[in-house]
Amino acid sequence: MLGFSRRRLQILFPSRSNAASSLMHPHVTRLYTSKPMSGSTQDEKDGSFAVSYLVDSCGLSPELALSLYKKKRVRFASPEKPDSVVKLLREYGFGETHVSKIVKKLPEMLSLNAEKILLPKLEFFVSVGITGTALAEALSGNPIVLRMSLENTIRPCYAIIRTLGIPNGRIPRFIKYSPYSFNVKALGNVARNVPFLRSLKVPESTLDLCRPHNLLAVSTDAKEFDENVNKVISMGFSPSSFSFMKALYVSSVLEESKLEQRKEFYKKSGWNESDILLAFSKYPSFMVLSEEKFSSKMDFLVNKMGLQPAEVAKYPWVLLYSLEEWIIPRYSVIKVLLLKGLIRLEQFSLLGTALMCKKDYFLHRFVNKHQEQVPELLSIFHGKVGLAELGLEFEETDGVKQI
Repeated sequence: MLGFSRRRLQILFPSRSNAASSLMHPHVTRLYTSKPMSGSTQDEKDGSFAVSYLVDSCGLSPELALSLYKKKRVRFASPEKPDSVVKLLREYGFGETHVSKIVKKLPEMLSLNAEKILLPKLEFFVSVGITGTALAEALSGNPIVLRMSLENTIRPCYAIIRTLGIPNGRIPRFIKYSPYSFNVKALGNVARNVPFLRSLKVPESTLDLCRPHNLLAVSTDAKEFDENVNKVISMGFSPSSFSFMKALYVSSVLEESKLEQRKEFYKKSGWNESDILLAFSKYPSFMVLSEEKFSSKMDFLVNKMGLQPAEVAKYPWVLLYSLEEWIIPRYSVIKVLLLKGLIRLEQFSLLGTALMCKKDYFLHRFVNKHQEQVPELLSIFHGKVGLAELGLEFEETDGVKQI
């Protein structure tokens, strides 16, 4: 695998030994055409080293490594600094996958002074009991913390987090999922807003601050937060309901004008006012979908699968599932089984069972028990084989109900 990566790298970025000769070949694209030829060779040598380091030592693909270098997000021509950073992380329990994730998100970190900038922050987290894998998971998920000031941001943020009632064992998870809220102002808002929600009897299970959407919903300033809470309650959401925090999140990220705009768009897609209210009451989060994504999924569910728009409104969470990775593969399995007479639609709910059930249940009910008759089912489920390859197509008809 390493040899293969290096061969790909040589194609993308000439090595030190052949960089100069490549520049003279008329069919090779120069990487630094804006600079004089006499000055470009050293640049390419430096770039070749940096890109090679990202691939060989950090596990990045050659394409991503080259892209990061071209965007000037990595700038080192020798291994001293990046080696010291990687070595330090390994000493604190970061595995290869953790290091790779950090470098992908924050490649600039490889140019930092490991001892002066990174070590004190790692020592702080260890001192408060966040160590080993927990530390690696937290900071590889939210590496920007490593660029923050220890005294001005990390310490005060941690002090606020300790007041939020989060169990010690879940604090690393909180840090991991708070990339937009890990700052003193936002966490100060959280500390003010969370007690108010608890006073309204919002259950801890739905208030869970380790969920990014919940955290964003409670990190707004006092005036905006109070307005959002009042609006959600006035819409009929009880603070004790499962959907309350989801509705609060939607209200915090979409302004009133945007909500109205979305409602008009949904009506053009086939929903009436009752459908919109039903879908929103069941699963408000669908409203954060872009109009493009909503339209593409609704188009497939209605025009390819033959469902009525009102049926989709009863199961709005299906709109959050990936069309390519979840909806199409599952429907493809169902369509093949129906065409072969191995199942009947009266036996199950297309939306409620086939599209909404857990992976293991779907495999047990619709794939494993029919593999002898249809060996391709598992490949269809994993998206490796499409209906077109089996001589079938998604048709613009009343859908699967007429098969």
